[in-house]
Amino acid sequence: MKAEEKTNVMRLLDGRKIPYAARSYEPDPSMTGEEIALLLNEDPGKVYKTLVTEGKPGRHYVFVVPVQKELDLKKAAKAAGEKSVSMIRQKDLLPLTGYVHGGCSPLGMKKVFPTFIHETAEREEQIFVSAGRVGFQVGVNPKDLASLIRFTFADLTADS
Repeated sequence: MKAEEKTNVMRLLDGRKIPYAARSYEPDPSMTGEEIALLLNEDPGKVYKTLVTEGKPGRHYVFVVPVQKELDLKKAAKAAGEKSVSMIRQKDLLPLTGYVHGGCSPLGMKKVFPTFIHETAEREEQIFVSAGRVGFQVGVNPKDLASLIRFTFADLTADS
């Protein structure tokens, strides 16, 4: 990957001297997260998607879960200490986070939001998350993420 292809997330990781594996792929809007994982030659259980929700008006939360799983909104609300949470509208993602759908990373958002990462990541040496642009992923050690963002590991999916 050439230096000019680095995303802001990669530059953020470089700035903190956090090791990462950069991967890119030819984006196709019809691809699922599992298909992207396979394209990257990675186990779908180690490739995570970033989802943004809203609890009480104006209170937003970020949830990071494996691509082959679905966020359980009841478990997400419990983790966030809310009665309920709902997914934000896609059109609100860019103004809120600075990221577009398919390129949303838990790193480098416009604002700091309470963040929760699925508990399975705690056992992994490396997980892949969006590098902040569609078609780019970074593999990082979840423990290294703690020096960039504050997050809590939590049970966030229906089948865990």
